[in-house]
Amino acid sequence: MKDLTDILIVGGGIIGMATALELQSCDGAAKITVLEKEATPAVHQSGHNSGVIHAGVYYAPGSLKARFCRAGVQATEAFCTEHGVPFDRVGKLIVATSDAEVTRLSALGMRARSNGIDIQDVDEAALRKMEPHINGRAALFSPSTGITDYKQMTAVMANLFVQRGGIIRYGEQVITGRETSTHVAVTTHHGEIHAGRVVTCAGLQSDRVIRTFGQDPGYRVVPFRGEFFRLLNQPDDLVRHLIYPVPDPERPFLGVHLTRKIAGGFTVGPNAVLAFKREGYKLTDFSAKDLSETFGYAGFWRMLAQNAGSAVSELTASVSKRAYLKRIRKYCSHVQLKDLSPYPAGVRAQAVAPDGNIIDDFLFVRSARCLHVGNAPSPAATAAVPIAAHIATTLFEPHTQS
Repeated sequence: MKDLTDILIVGGGIIGMATALELQSCDGAAKITVLEKEATPAVHQSGHNSGVIHAGVYYAPGSLKARFCRAGVQATEAFCTEHGVPFDRVGKLIVATSDAEVTRLSALGMRARSNGIDIQDVDEAALRKMEPHINGRAALFSPSTGITDYKQMTAVMANLFVQRGGIIRYGEQVITGRETSTHVAVTTHHGEIHAGRVVTCAGLQSDRVIRTFGQDPGYRVVPFRGEFFRLLNQPDDLVRHLIYPVPDPERPFLGVHLTRKIAGGFTVGPNAVLAFKREGYKLTDFSAKDLSETFGYAGFWRMLAQNAGSAVSELTASVSKRAYLKRIRKYCSHVQLKDLSPYPAGVRAQAVAPDGNIIDDFLFVRSARCLHVGNAPSPAATAAVPIAAHIATTLFEPHTQS
């Protein structure tokens, strides 16, 4: 006997659980089922990140990132306040340490203001007063940036969804998906489910899941491990805010930043080095299948050629603790080598197009009965609630094949 559900959601990370809650609030009578291949929610990207509530400083005006992140700050804080999830609006300083960075800082400030983001210019004297342990020529201050625990937030969402009548089936992985004119047939290791509509939020496996449902995602996930360190031997007031470097336009990632943690203490990171397994959080984690897919993808080699200098620099910082420390001491000379203690790494699901370009914005793939969340990079956790609202609005809209 086949299981029947009105809406099936694949993936129990923060976007999947936010979507489940949103769809539940839209139609309380609908039977909604979430499939999560792990034993608990938020095991992967949602539970392995810096915990930052991003204000939206960096994103291109008019992009989905800019739109969803701006709405996500208030939505995240509102959810945390209502449901007792701790958060702290600590603010962020983006610190320039050279003339070239001061110039780039000015352009970044203009971009933030064009996105309607509250951003304030900070000169060297004011920066020293705000953060005595930080070296810098100038900074931008984002007062609305905060920190929280997205793993806890996702767990709360999951509990609310179940309390309101939703179904979560843990330890159940999708094998195939077949769309017909009347339903979507989804096969798992436990049997077949027929759903009226399907939403997939598969993160590190997103491209594979989209192909499973017969769609072309238009990209391949290339996993990058982001390595962090916890800082030891530091005063409680080492920094009052989050400290970020000025982004380097030659690098595809934001760089190593110093983060206050919601549970106390500080971390620095992440860098970005190729992971040998899509869900490989340890240096020794290895998957022949994952690695062969990466190395067999022409887009990966094109991306590598376009970012060769950055790749060498990131790899150097990964194998050399001193090289990693040098990045930190550029803006915080208070940190010493002995202060760097291992901290759990994350893995970023980087979507890479066949031409080697890194897909920077959120990406959705539609069919008549399915909506797939493809690329969902940072600030996806911050933006999870507005992304869920977008999915709920879009899922039942008429879709014509392009």
